Amino acid sequence: MLVLFETAAGYALFKVKKGVKLDEQDMHAQFATPELAQNAVKLQNFFKFEDTTEALASITAATEGKISKGLKKFLKTSIVDKDIQDEIAVSDAKVGAVIKSKLDIACVHNSSVAEMMRGIRSQIENLVTGLRSEDLSAMQLGLAHSLSRYKLKFSPDKVDTMIVQAISLLDDLDKELNTYAMRVREWYGWHFPEMGKLISDNLAYARVVQKMGFRTSCAESNLTDILPEEIEADVKEAAEISMGTEISDADLMNIQHLAEQVISITEYRTQLFDYLKNRMNAIAPNLTVMVGELVGARLIAHSGSLLNLAKHPASTVQILGAEKALFRALKTKHATPKYGLLYHASLVGQSQPKNKGKMSRVLAAKAVLMARFDAFAEEPNIEVGMEYRAKVDARHRQLEGGEALTKLSFSGGGKPGPAKFEPKSPKGYNPEGDSTLAVEPVKKKSKKDGEAKKSKKDKKRKADADGDDEDDSGEKKKSKKDKKEKKSKKSKKEKSSD
Repeated sequence: MLVLFETAAGYALFKVKKGVKLDEQDMHAQFATPELAQNAVKLQNFFKFEDTTEALASITAATEGKISKGLKKFLKTSIVDKDIQDEIAVSDAKVGAVIKSKLDIACVHNSSVAEMMRGIRSQIENLVTGLRSEDLSAMQLGLAHSLSRYKLKFSPDKVDTMIVQAISLLDDLDKELNTYAMRVREWYGWHFPEMGKLISDNLAYARVVQKMGFRTSCAESNLTDILPEEIEADVKEAAEISMGTEISDADLMNIQHLAEQVISITEYRTQLFDYLKNRMNAIAPNLTVMVGELVGARLIAHSGSLLNLAKHPASTVQILGAEKALFRALKTKHATPKYGLLYHASLVGQSQPKNKGKMSRVLAAKAVLMARFDAFAEEPNIEVGMEYRAKVDARHRQLEGGEALTKLSFSGGGKPGPAKFEPKSPKGYNPEGDSTLAVEPVKKKSKKDGEAKKSKKDKKRKADADGDDEDDSGEKKKSKKDKKEKKSKKSKKEKSSD
């Protein structure tokens, strides 16, 4: 058996000597010392890398389950051309499968081979002549750095990292900007409290503070480039009758410095938002069309990468950002949340409260499809996102009671929507509806009631018939008794006369 061993200096091909048992339990004992290792395996051939570039190409191909040109040529000259029929023990099963398919060389990979590789690695300096430990360590370190740079450069998630960092920084800037702006308003409000109600925009407020300074110089300041004419007139009028306290030059200097920070952070936030918009349009254009730049970037950041977002099911994407509410609902056995980050999407925000859950479910399903298309498609195509966005818009119109979802609503086709509701003609006037008296409802006659009545009538008829018969028999009996009584009376009279 032959053993193909990979090092930072090149590929080594060892020959397993006769009598060596490939037993996993005793393998470490066969490589305990350099003498035992030399008795177990023998170096047959060595393929040396010319430079770091060739070493990086070979190791990269091996990590991807491929073989480089140099390794293919080395195995062909060392085994195929010499007509050697021995099996090759390899450290990677994928590499062995490629060697088997391309060079028709039988390869072996199991736990015993892994133990043998570990033993050869421990004694590689003694098995390969001319290979010093210092040189081998330097080669391994250089190759590791090159491989790390290569993976970082060609990583499919490297671009997603820019989006994740940008949206995280944007959220942090919003928090800091709100804090700074409120601090400027409170600080300068002691000097000019009326201006806080007149100017609602934080950026305009900070610019007015920086340009005007004390409120006494408001009449001389020209604020037309910052405020509209109506608001400017109100500010100047309020400055003359302001109830604020007086402040010193040092106080005003610190307030203006803080206002300058608010202005600079706001300008930087605008630049960062433009950068994020360009990155989203370049990396995930279809997802951007479906849910927007900010919501799409937050979904990617919450998932970790665009690839992770594409692997999520639609039900998971629908509640991304609402994990606390979900687990709390499951724990307390209440209703689970209907939406998370998708609540900030325009389509969900425009829907009525009763339709927000349905709209978020539809939007989550289409957003996952767009994320998968952006993650796995070779060439970006924004037409797919536009087509599916038209479907979602049509569904939104249907839920809101507008245009029905028909095949003509979008180019992709679909099921026709429900028929239009047409009210029936009203019935005639019912005067009984004007009565306020309680009217007993008329009970409908059932079949059982009819059958019961029929049975009662039949019983009465039978009873009457039986009664007539009884009367006839009684009359007959009475007539016989009368005749007997008459005869007896006659016989008594005759006896008395005699």
